Amino acid sequence: MTDTSGATNPIGRRTVLIATGTTAAVLAVGAAAPEAPTAATPDATPAAAAAVCTLTKEMTEGPYYLDGALVRANVTEGKAGIPLKLALTVVNDSTCAVIPNALVEIWHCDALGEYSGYVGNNGHSEPDDGTFLRGGVLTNSAGLANITTIYPGWYRGRCVHIHVKVHTGVTLTSDGSFTGGSELHTGQLFIDETITTAVAKISPYSTNTVTRTTLAQDSIYDDGGAASGLMTLTALGSSTSSGYTGTLTLGVQQS
Repeated sequence: MTDTSGATNPIGRRTVLIATGTTAAVLAVGAAAPEAPTAATPDATPAAAAAVCTLTKEMTEGPYYLDGALVRANVTEGKAGIPLKLALTVVNDSTCAVIPNALVEIWHCDALGEYSGYVGNNGHSEPDDGTFLRGGVLTNSAGLANITTIYPGWYRGRCVHIHVKVHTGVTLTSDGSFTGGSELHTGQLFIDETITTAVAKISPYSTNTVTRTTLAQDSIYDDGGAASGLMTLTALGSSTSSGYTGTLTLGVQQS
């Protein structure tokens, strides 16, 4: 199943995605439980890198979303792949002020193109507990969400991408998940094709035999750069296998 449902019927809420260089330094991701969320109110000080707000449309949720994502900073669950540390900053689209206590949720496929909860759709047989490479964290006082994952693989008909949602006003639950709140943004994060080409040569990505769809060929990505979710990636080491930091500022409309 390809991730094209809803491509011609984008969600109507306004949203902004602003590339940022100031979040390139990733804060250490710990295992401590997140602080209890409150109804988000914009910080009085605008994000320094968000001097210019660029409006953009939201992206389709796709067919692989599951409710009840775990609130956690590391979503890998031992999945093999190149490290990817996401540093996503959430700001108010009108003022560019940062939004603390917003839950940033992600989900994406593994190196072989399989989503947890849907394993087999890309032709592989592997354990499926319904939670790998899914989860999210609350933004800190600077509006920053740090999530550790792996570089996504690919499946038929879609380029490499990561799904993202932004919620405010959620309540954390005793089972490590969340409930309630308002969903302010549904989008997708993308990666420069040059980096993906290098990653595709390294195991286990190199064992994925599905023909890879490029950014230019993708039916969802609209070549809008950071305004359409294209992250800035910074190498974590001297080799591709060392991994990357992916940064982006997401601006959302608060009612």
